Amino acid sequence: MTTTRLPELSPETVASAARRVMARCDELARVTADDGAITRVHLSPEHARVNRLAAEWMREAGMTPRQDAAGNQLGLLPADDPDAPVLMLGSHLDTVIDAGRFDGILGVLMAIEVVRLLRRVDDEGRSRSPFPFGLEVAAFSDEEGARFGKALLGSSAMAGTWDDAWWDLADADGTTLREAYREFGLDPGRIGEAARRPEQLVGYLEAHIEQGPELDRRGEALAVVSSIASARRFQLLVEGEARHAGGTPYDMRRDALLGASEAALAVERICRAEHHIIGTVGQLEAFPGAVNVVPGEARFSLDLRGEFDADRDRVWRAISLELDDIMGRRGLRWRAREVHSAPAVFCAPLLQDVVREGIRHSVGAAAEPATLFSPAGHDGMALGAVAPVGMLFLRNPDGISHHPDESVSAPDVALGIRALAEAVAHVGAEPR
Repeated sequence: MTTTRLPELSPETVASAARRVMARCDELARVTADDGAITRVHLSPEHARVNRLAAEWMREAGMTPRQDAAGNQLGLLPADDPDAPVLMLGSHLDTVIDAGRFDGILGVLMAIEVVRLLRRVDDEGRSRSPFPFGLEVAAFSDEEGARFGKALLGSSAMAGTWDDAWWDLADADGTTLREAYREFGLDPGRIGEAARRPEQLVGYLEAHIEQGPELDRRGEALAVVSSIASARRFQLLVEGEARHAGGTPYDMRRDALLGASEAALAVERICRAEHHIIGTVGQLEAFPGAVNVVPGEARFSLDLRGEFDADRDRVWRAISLELDDIMGRRGLRWRAREVHSAPAVFCAPLLQDVVREGIRHSVGAAAEPATLFSPAGHDGMALGAVAPVGMLFLRNPDGISHHPDESVSAPDVALGIRALAEAVAHVGAEPR
């Protein structure tokens, strides 16, 4: 692979950047809708506040900030040619309810530091990209989907895959997405202006904490991401018969809750026997929900993820056959409604290579850096429609994510900043 020279990055310079990232993660954690917890959802006052903070930090790092038509906060470090494409770096600033302070946020703040380290100042005192392409940091507005139930809204708008049916999505208070856009100061009629064309993007690189324990178990700080998992989500309904708990003998019961519970255990059994297939029942409700009534109806969710689409679909067929058997034995009926489907997104070979080279330069290891697939979703799933995608994982002690206990160390962040800067420089050295 062709190499290029980075600006001189002393250990103290990189360590200082990492300390700044950690301090800003703490600062953003204080921007929350919930006392004592981190909650920051799409198009909320908290969303507006963190966008303003990110814009300030982007400007201070030499970029020109702007908020696009989807509420994504962007910062541009242009190339000498104003029409040159950009290499995009970033992640998201929204959170789940009662979140940790690093998931998504870390990738945005690391990207800002990488731009600060790589920028050059021209003869007129203006900050410029040192490459034949610009550098752009994206703080995506809605990766988690915590408010409207649909994830990747900001990055989908940028990818040009917006679906107008989403405007009618409503939050728990009944506010529609269209209404929330207007209250935030955005114009739903201009959403198309957020879209990018493939020729405008060299690629998309994202740094993210690993949402599992593999790196911690290996004793390694960084990993190359090979792909982002495919996913399908279902809402399932089990129908039985509601009867009095005291007067109905077991041989006459058609207990929908027990059927759904056995189904959940079957999901675990089937998926545990597979390689890189993950099935989760995260919601389970019984009706009529009385303490003295055999449940006549049960509803539950299924989140099914896999490294490869074909394996994921094969496992869904196996689960369906198992549910046929369970419900048949118990005298129940069942049906499923698919509410989400996303194919696996494979990271571009070139971007995997540059991330790998960046890790080697950062950690100084002769051994091959770890390569992991991501079972969690990321904005790269949407951006993959218009640009090559690459990802860098950072060690997450104990593998806890989407939780206040998620963590990352400042030394690992320093290694990640250097690795990401090296990766960008390697992209800059590739013939275009």
